[in-house]
Amino acid sequence: MPPLPSIHLLTAVSLTLQLAAVTTVILLVLATPLAWWLSQTGSRWRAPISALVTLPLVLPPSVLGFYLLVAMGPLGPLGQLTQALGWGVLSFTFSGLVIGSVIFSLPFAVQPIEQAFTAMGSRPMEVAATLRASPLDAFFTVALPLARPGLLMATVLSFAHTVGEFGVVLMIGGNIPGKTQVISTELYSHVEAMDYVQAHWLAGGMVVFSFVVLLLLSLLQPRAKANTA
Repeated sequence: MPPLPSIHLLTAVSLTLQLAAVTTVILLVLATPLAWWLSQTGSRWRAPISALVTLPLVLPPSVLGFYLLVAMGPLGPLGQLTQALGWGVLSFTFSGLVIGSVIFSLPFAVQPIEQAFTAMGSRPMEVAATLRASPLDAFFTVALPLARPGLLMATVLSFAHTVGEFGVVLMIGGNIPGKTQVISTELYSHVEAMDYVQAHWLAGGMVVFSFVVLLLLSLLQPRAKANTA
């Protein structure tokens, strides 16, 4: 029987789940109004803002992590702001990991929600307006319920993508046990130390987790199609 996971491994799993949960909540709050604006606006700013939101999909994680590290460092604009507020620098902290994770996973939250809003069409909101519902009331009582499959997909994708992060978290947080060491960087440490037993626990767990995520997304897609049919 293989040895049980080490305390460090369990700590890394716990920290990863905390990071993914916090990041997902923040993303849903930020991505929902942004996705609504992108799906409804005819502004000339839509294309550049959409490209900016999508940029993490094509940008190497190490590049994004590097610039975030510079921005959050003592001489960076964000670092100088946080120091002026008495918060210190956010690099190599859990808060820094959250900021990096939110930016890196933003397109995985925005795109499914935007697609759900777009598929909804304008008719439901027009009907709500004829019933004298304010735009804000119509958004919460009509648009959000109709976009529920997109919100669920955004939640699953954001959480899963954060769990699997490596390049960004390594650049911003390093690999500090109990502080910034998450599953991906813990796995890297075990492989580097040729501790393949503990590495197998993490890698195998990630394979199972990834399969469950893909299965869940496959189950959600028919619901999304049925809601937009």
